[in-house]
Amino acid sequence: MPSASTRAAATHASADTRLSPGAPGYRRMSLALFAAGLATFTLLYSTQALLPVISADFGATASAASWTVSAATGALALCVLPFSALSERFGRRATMTASLSVAVALALLVPLAPNLESLVVLRALQGAALAGLPASAMAYLAEEVRPRALVGAIGLFVAGNSIGGMSGRIVSGWIAQMWGWRAGVAAVGLLSLACALAFRALLPRARHFTPGTLNPKALARTVRGHLADPLLMRLYAIGALFMTVFGAVYTVIGYRLVEAPFSLPQGVIGSVFLVYLVGTVSSAAAGKLVGRLGRRGALYLAVTTTAAGLLLSLADALPAVLAGLVLITAGFFAGHAVASSSVSRTAKTGRAQASALYQSAYYLGSSAGGTLGAVAFHVGGWAGTVLIGLVAVLGVVSITLYGTHSARVEARRIRPATA
Repeated sequence: MPSASTRAAATHASADTRLSPGAPGYRRMSLALFAAGLATFTLLYSTQALLPVISADFGATASAASWTVSAATGALALCVLPFSALSERFGRRATMTASLSVAVALALLVPLAPNLESLVVLRALQGAALAGLPASAMAYLAEEVRPRALVGAIGLFVAGNSIGGMSGRIVSGWIAQMWGWRAGVAAVGLLSLACALAFRALLPRARHFTPGTLNPKALARTVRGHLADPLLMRLYAIGALFMTVFGAVYTVIGYRLVEAPFSLPQGVIGSVFLVYLVGTVSSAAAGKLVGRLGRRGALYLAVTTTAAGLLLSLADALPAVLAGLVLITAGFFAGHAVASSSVSRTAKTGRAQASALYQSAYYLGSSAGGTLGAVAFHVGGWAGTVLIGLVAVLGVVSITLYGTHSARVEARRIRPATA
């Protein structure tokens, strides 16, 4: 006969109306946020695969052209926290819809930029507009999905990021080879428009959202509380460092592959981003990794995979470079899925702000990685870019080791008190 506690747990589980795999609405929600994630990365990195062509068109260096990526990610990082506050007042669904709509409208203006400076400005505005999506999506999932299904649901959203990053670069790369970079970014804008329409049509209405008020003092208190949490701060740093690696590698890889000994055409360089499919698999599998290895174990595996990929990419053989990109991509997306889902689980209040701070750190890492990677490439070639990545990887290892040590110290402190 079931015990009273077992019956109470069963009653609580049956009363939980949040979504879980197999429940009505879960599939629509997953597809909607997959489309949103796809559009976010497609738009945010729409010029990354085209940097060599943009450099040639405007007579710009790699570091100057890289600002068409860094300006977008940097603006997103700065605006994501204010947008998270708006989502607390106006709702996650409304904020995400408005954000994606404005970003798509700007995407249709990007091909018309007359010079590099105006292109950078448009890209910065586009990044700012996209800021309403990432933190709101994480908060929406934390509120609408059961805790046990949260890592998997966030993994699917991150998988949409990887598919978006891949498809946007491939489409823009081949179109740019035939008709120029302006046609390439225009195609990305149209693809994102289709994603935005699918997102709006599929996303279920929020059933567990309670509107708040726009109170700057309360927002500041919430942010200070999150920044005072050692675990959250470690997760923010891990997200930033992982993205520093990713931003550096994928901002510069086109310049490396267009030069000797590879000398690849733009369309083929765009197709290299097919390795993003590995990121789709690794991010979606993050939940299973955590179940088997624990969160820190999954992070150790992710960072080891990333470091191995960086070292392998130093070879001057195309198969080795591609294998290195596969490992870097797999490690990055797995690490990002684990860290971002840990933020959602750790924050008990102000989840939108907790996610927003993670996204700010994450995209600041992308902006820094893109700029530093391009400068390092200019100074020391691909080896310089890899060095930037390895330093960031060492940072992730150090933070994770410190977290493991802190957890052990805390466990020893609590054990005598409970004995």
